[in-house]
Amino acid sequence: MNTGSDEAADAAAGAETEASQAEEKPLGSRAPEFVQARRALHLSWQVGVFVVGLAVVVAGIIMLPLPGPGWLVIFGGMAIWATEFVWAQLVLRWTKRKVTEAAQRALDPKVRRRNIILTTIGLVIIVVLGGIYVWKFGLEMPWNIKQ
Repeated sequence: MNTGSDEAADAAAGAETEASQAEEKPLGSRAPEFVQARRALHLSWQVGVFVVGLAVVVAGIIMLPLPGPGWLVIFGGMAIWATEFVWAQLVLRWTKRKVTEAAQRALDPKVRRRNIILTTIGLVIIVVLGGIYVWKFGLEMPWNIKQ
């Protein structure tokens, strides 16, 4: 009963992937025509885009260990670079493809069941360890315990 629906879902996912690849914009600069027509202006434009993208990527890298959406900001910087540089467009396309594949794998019933089981086991272990701590020390913070 599920095999037919699984095959239909796989076919639909494949069709979506093919449709998204067909709709992808061509590689290359997305600078306005008047900027592309003048070599010096286009080079200045590329330097500006690179500097702004670099600032955003560096801010994202700084946010990785600090509070903040580090990866989201890094991908935002890559998107800024992708407006002008082919290499960034290719990296962004590859990343989008991998994220889509991971999302489709995560929605697989077997993977979801495994993840739910592992999460439940992890929560049970945390609750047991928390219960042992409260039984042994009470509701005292760890740094206030004197032995």
